[in-house]
Amino acid sequence: MGDRLTQLQDAVDQLAQQFVSSIHYINRHHSLQLLGPNDQIRDVKPEPGQEDVDPHAPETFKASQIELAQDLITKEQQIELLISILPGLDNSEQDQERNIKELEEELKAAEAQRQKAIKEKAEIMTKLDTVIRSIRRP
Repeated sequence: MGDRLTQLQDAVDQLAQQFVSSIHYINRHHSLQLLGPNDQIRDVKPEPGQEDVDPHAPETFKASQIELAQDLITKEQQIELLISILPGLDNSEQDQERNIKELEEELKAAEAQRQKAIKEKAEIMTKLDTVIRSIRRP
């Protein structure tokens, strides 16, 4: 899993994709209705690759709209959460500097452990090499 900014960017991209998908669904599955007495539904031949309107039943269409809206709201809330946990919003500059220093100390300790493990590995490899060279065939 990526860092918080990457997660935020992914969530915003997903929200944009959900908006596009929602608009596509509504555009594709709405029922053709007249909005006023002078309105007319034109009989337009779709261009190649363009889809016709395929109306869903009113109950199904309404339920789908509600589900799409809930999905958009959920994604927006996830984005709000990611934004709220970004560093710097509730942290002062001193808190951030202190956190950076703590992380630097942890990094130094981890590097010291790594160097110690490398040294132990080299010693063990040397011992193993000595043992292997000392073995004689019967």
